Amino acid sequence: MQRPMIRWTPAETVRSRYNRLFEDALGSLFSPLAQTEEVSNRNWLPAVDVAETPEGLSLYAELPGLSKEDVDISLEDHTLTIRGERKFEKDVKEENYHRIERSYGAFSRSFTLPANVRNDDVKATFKDGVLTIQIPKVEEAKPRKIAIA
Repeated sequence: MQRPMIRWTPAETVRSRYNRLFEDALGSLFSPLAQTEEVSNRNWLPAVDVAETPEGLSLYAELPGLSKEDVDISLEDHTLTIRGERKFEKDVKEENYHRIERSYGAFSRSFTLPANVRNDDVKATFKDGVLTIQIPKVEEAKPRKIAIA
């Protein structure tokens, strides 16, 4: 008896490996989360918007679940750094998590500031999970209107 000839195709190999990877991931979704520690400590980067106006720069960082005590801001050699940590609550006794999608752990974001800003007059506020940092421009960098004589 002759065996049927099987043709190997790269597409079939990719499809097979993708399906196996997907099945492995689905299988672990509903098992008890023994990996909670691993999931909770993965790195995350908060989203940051940077805007410029004639008066200066504004940075808006989304930091849900954090308070101003959880965040550290530093400025050195025109590099602004925002650091903090969002911790996973381990003292949950009545809940069995089936899925954890929010990211936890330490973060650090650094931004190089242009030379035309005033490093000595930076202001930061924290409200409703959003950190706002205002950095004014030096007077020479601000646009000014010139009257025609």
